Amino acid sequence: MIRALLLAASFGLPSVAEAQVAQTNLRYDEDWSQLRGTPDRRADWWARLKDRPLDEDGRFTLTLGAEARVRYEGFADNLWGAPPAPDDGYLWLRVMPLADLHAGPARIFVQGIGGYARGVGAGAGPADETGLDLLQGFADIQLPISDQASLTLRAGRELIALGSERLVGLRYGPNIPQPFDGVRLMLERGNSRIEAFHGKPVAVQPGNFDDRRSPTKQLDGLYVTAPLATGVKVDLYALDYSDAAASYAGMIARERRQTYGVRLFGTHAALGWNWEAMLQRGRFGTQPIKAWSIATETSYAFAETPLKPRLRLRASAASGDDDPKDNRLGTFNALFPKGKYFGELTPIGPRNILNLHPSIDVDLGRGLTVEMAAIAYWRFSRGDGIYDVPGQLIRAAGQGASRIIGNQVELSANWQASTILSVSASASLFRAGDFLCQTGPAHPIRMVGTEIMFRF
Repeated sequence: MIRALLLAASFGLPSVAEAQVAQTNLRYDEDWSQLRGTPDRRADWWARLKDRPLDEDGRFTLTLGAEARVRYEGFADNLWGAPPAPDDGYLWLRVMPLADLHAGPARIFVQGIGGYARGVGAGAGPADETGLDLLQGFADIQLPISDQASLTLRAGRELIALGSERLVGLRYGPNIPQPFDGVRLMLERGNSRIEAFHGKPVAVQPGNFDDRRSPTKQLDGLYVTAPLATGVKVDLYALDYSDAAASYAGMIARERRQTYGVRLFGTHAALGWNWEAMLQRGRFGTQPIKAWSIATETSYAFAETPLKPRLRLRASAASGDDDPKDNRLGTFNALFPKGKYFGELTPIGPRNILNLHPSIDVDLGRGLTVEMAAIAYWRFSRGDGIYDVPGQLIRAAGQGASRIIGNQVELSANWQASTILSVSASASLFRAGDFLCQTGPAHPIRMVGTEIMFRF
C-alpha cells in the first residue's frame, strides 16, 4: 500500500494553479471553483476531478475527492502502567471519499468513511473504529442578501470546527472524526460571520452503517467572528450543552451547561496570538456548576533566519472540583475538543489542569518540518483527579496531595512529499510526577507514532 501511495504522489506534484487551493480537514470548505479556466489544471489527474461542469452553463458542477490514511501508534506503559493494556501497539486505517455537487445556490455534500483498528489492546472505542458509515451528508442553500453579504442554511450530518477547536472540534487526529446531526444558519458579511446551530453528536458504533445521533446529548450555540483591527479578530460565543446521563465522581445525573467565551487572535509582523477565556454555568443534577478555563497560544516567527524557526508558548488552565462533597461542581467540561489536544501523546485532557507547553519548529526545506516540545502538567485543584480528552476520569484524587502530574517531551516531523501525500512521525516520553506516584502506577509512558496520508 505504501508503494502505491508513493507512486500516486509522483503524479501529484503541485502546479501553480493547484497550490492556490488549500486542502483542509473540513473538506467542504475547499473552493475549487477558483481553478476554472486555468490552463494547467489538467497536468495532474486528480485536479481533473475538481469542479467538473455537468452542463454547458457551468451552473451544475461536481467535485470528487478522497483521503486514505494509515497510522501506527506504539505504547510502553500507557496510562503509566495501569491496566488493561499498558503495552500496546495498534494500526489505524481509514478511507474517506467525498462528492460535492453544486447546483446554482444549492449544494449537496457527501463524505463516507471506512474506519478500522487492528490490535487495540484495550478494545476499539468510538475514536478507533466505525466500519463503513456516513461521515458527512448535508444539503445547503446560499442566498445573497447584498453584494457583500450572504445567508446559508444547512441541514444534515457534518463535521464542525469552532475557532481553535478547544470546545468543538473535528477529533481528526484519532481515527474516527466526530460528526453532528443538525442544522446551521450562517450569515457572512465581508470578514464577519454569525452562525447559529442546533445539533446532536453522532454516537459512533463499530458496525457498518450503525452510527446514530446520540439519544442523550445535544449542543446549541451562537458563534460570532468579527475583525477588530488590521490582523486582529475576535470570536464571541454562547454554547448550551445538555447530557441526560452525565457522570462525575461516580454520580450519574442530567447535566445542563452553558459556556460563554471570547477568543482574541491574529498576527502582527512576526508575532502571532490565540487567546481564549471560557466561563461555564449550569447544573449537574441538583448541583450548580461554576467552572472556567483560559487557554493561550503565542508565537514568534523568524522568517528571515535560516530554517525559519518559530518559537511558541501555549499555556492553559481549567478549573477542577475543590470538594466533591460540597454539592457544587467546579470541573470544567471541554465538550467536544480536538483529539490530540496537547500533542501526539495526550493522556490528559483539558480539565482540572495547569499546563505550560513551549515548543520550537523549524523548516528544513522541501516540505520537511520538525517540531520539538516540552510540556508540564499540574492539577489545578487538589480535590479533583485527572481526566482524558473525552472527559473520563482516569485517576481519582484519592490520597494524592501533590499538584504535580508530570512532564512530557516530544519530537515530531512532517514531510509534505507532494500536494497529495504527507508522511509524519513522532516520539514522546511522559515522566510521572508526585501525584501519579501517590495514587497508583507511575511508570514513564513511551510512545512512537507514524503516519502516511494520501489526500486529494
